Amino acid sequence: MIQNSTILAIESSCDDTSVSIIQKGKVIANIIETQTVHEAWGGIVPELASRTHQQKIVPVVDAALKKANISKKELDAVAFTQGPGLIGSLMVGASFAKGMALALNIPLIGVHHMKAHILAHFIDEPKPEFPFICLTVSGGHTQIVLVKDYDEMEIIGSTLDDAAGEAFDKTAKLLGLAYPGGPLLDKLSKDGDPKKFKFVEPRVGELEFSFSGVKSSVLYFLQKETKKNPYFIEENLSDLCASIQERIVSILIKKLKLASKKYAIKNLAIAGGVSANSALRAQLSNLTKHGYNIFIPDFQYCLDNAGMIAQTASFMYEKRLFCEHSAEPKARWSI
Repeated sequence: MIQNSTILAIESSCDDTSVSIIQKGKVIANIIETQTVHEAWGGIVPELASRTHQQKIVPVVDAALKKANISKKELDAVAFTQGPGLIGSLMVGASFAKGMALALNIPLIGVHHMKAHILAHFIDEPKPEFPFICLTVSGGHTQIVLVKDYDEMEIIGSTLDDAAGEAFDKTAKLLGLAYPGGPLLDKLSKDGDPKKFKFVEPRVGELEFSFSGVKSSVLYFLQKETKKNPYFIEENLSDLCASIQERIVSILIKKLKLASKKYAIKNLAIAGGVSANSALRAQLSNLTKHGYNIFIPDFQYCLDNAGMIAQTASFMYEKRLFCEHSAEPKARWSI
């Protein structure tokens, strides 16, 4: 698909304020400003997230324009994450994007956050060929998506309860790790034995996920062991991290392989914040030895970022898939 536009894109679905510029199909700026205000609370506080977006969005937009070395007058459109996400955070990005598009008299493009995670694979080489199967894993979503084209996607598997990212963060909290716990658990697991402790694998449908049972399994195990030894977690922290990570990642890989077999598709990809997890990336990369074609985005495009919003908007611009300047954000929005 030929892309000749210059688009400024805004991502504000959760707790990262990000702005990107894409020009002729190439991302030339991708600024991500992470909010640290939530660390003291052990989780994201929606009201604080939206207020912090308000404080950061102007300087982040300015930084992106400066890095790209372009002026506002050169923009062909403004894009924003329309959903899904935290409604207060989405409103900040949407309001700014609408105001900017109106002021410049240029089109507005509302982008689906999860579709953008998948289309992040088209920012850099190598790019997957259609059709491919994408495992999208984040703090709020765990889905297996059959990707038939840029704008044709079908969810073929999803979680019945918790997302994989939430399971990482919540089990990390049980271990006493600071928020966000997922990346810390990943880091500590590198010095641990992934086979040291065993945790349950929930029995659910063929392409369905469930992680609430995994969290409960870890909780009950820790309660039992710390009654016998109050220092159990401290003495076994790396092994616990590695074992918890092994259980979550093994579930994800197993379901992805089942989807590949069911649909006879060897092109496999991962997307979303959890795709930054080192064990998931390593185990997926190992599948190349068994005839799979594996696609993993650059680290900066795994987490919430405006680069993926810009790339998706670039495809949408060529098809003139614009939205009204009165478009409202959507906290819930199915692919």
